[in-house]
Amino acid sequence: MFKSSKHVGALCISLALSACSTTEKQQDYSPLVEDELQLIDKDKASNWQSLDNATSANYLTDLIQDAQLDSLIQQALEANPNLQKTKHTLQASLISLRSQYGDSLPVVEAGFSGDKTEGDDISFDTDLTISWELDLWRKLANSEQSTAKSFASEEALYQASRDLLVANVIKSWLAITAKQHAVDIEKKRLALLSANEKLIMKRFRNGLGSLEELDSSRTSTSQSKADLIELEENLAAELRTLQVYLGSTESLHLVTNTHYPQVILPLSDLPTQTLSRRPDLKAAYLSIEAADLNTSVAYKDMLPSISLKATLSETASSPTKALFGEPLWTLLAQLTQPIYNGGQLKAAVEVAKLETAQAYQDYRDTLLTAVNEVETAIGQEKVLSLQEQHIQDALNSSTKNLSQYEKKYRSGLIEISDLIDVQTTTYDLEAQLDNIIYQRLSNRVDLGLALGLGANKQ
Repeated sequence: MFKSSKHVGALCISLALSACSTTEKQQDYSPLVEDELQLIDKDKASNWQSLDNATSANYLTDLIQDAQLDSLIQQALEANPNLQKTKHTLQASLISLRSQYGDSLPVVEAGFSGDKTEGDDISFDTDLTISWELDLWRKLANSEQSTAKSFASEEALYQASRDLLVANVIKSWLAITAKQHAVDIEKKRLALLSANEKLIMKRFRNGLGSLEELDSSRTSTSQSKADLIELEENLAAELRTLQVYLGSTESLHLVTNTHYPQVILPLSDLPTQTLSRRPDLKAAYLSIEAADLNTSVAYKDMLPSISLKATLSETASSPTKALFGEPLWTLLAQLTQPIYNGGQLKAAVEVAKLETAQAYQDYRDTLLTAVNEVETAIGQEKVLSLQEQHIQDALNSSTKNLSQYEKKYRSGLIEISDLIDVQTTTYDLEAQLDNIIYQRLSNRVDLGLALGLGANKQ
């Protein structure tokens, strides 16, 4: 008997060692991730830190100091339906995580029943069963860790959703200012074109102008009216977009800024430090770890499992004796070793390994997207800064030129059509400059988001 037990024990140990040896085939992706980050550090550091006048910031709300904007952001974080839906999903995942912790704990079950057979006295049965699967190979622990990593990944994605929502509210708020400016510029243009049309009409009636000039003036005025209608609708549409972000159906009554607020240029650290702040990258890396732990679980499913079961039972003629008598107890220890299951366990291992490899590629894709977003925003900051300077210079020259043309027109040295051309150029440059300023400020918000600046967690 002792010899037989030794053989069984040796067989179990052999099977366990054989199965454990297969876990060495798992790919460790941590060094690959580290290599990717070090390569980015060497290649991108100088470009990422090349912006002048950059200021350190911790959150997106640090970029703009405005009480009205802070109130809108707070409302969005509290009432946006998509964000609240993601929050509820996260809370459900947390409950599932807590429930899974019970898998490694003993299970206790109690039973009480009564039985009456014709010709016999009634009998009462009670039983108390305690069952427990021993986690010798840490399979249950690995499963719990995998679920915890998945939950942490979902938590990071929730933070990414908060960050994106804050960025969208800020950009929409800036866009409302930009679209209001566009409406104001077009109104000034229309007022001037209407005045020109009246002047040309008066000259035409006095025989000093041509019908072509009058038709051209009317065309410009009508076109400006059409443009104004479109710009006003664009403003209304942006207000509706902000309403969606805020999770509100009530009409917004915002005090539009006369001038653009100051938006600081966020400072970039070393690429690895910058990217470590991004919640989407955190989520992608946690997904790799979760998948790797699932692979370990799949391997350990091929190992022997040991479970213990203890039962206390009593049968008596009364409930009191059944509950408080002297129960019989039994103890059962069970050893189970998978031998043949049609290749399902091995297939599960291969699938788990492929899912881990897929998670790593998802991380690489997220990393490449993050790097591209940072570099695109930095490139846009440089380009828009130069464009703003050039258009500002052009507008200054055009304004001076318009002043000279007005003097010449009053002196009768030029035709009104020449003056209208210069007026049109000036208003076009004013609108173009305002749009570039808006794009630059909005791009700084994109840069902050790309650098991992998010919503304050408080």
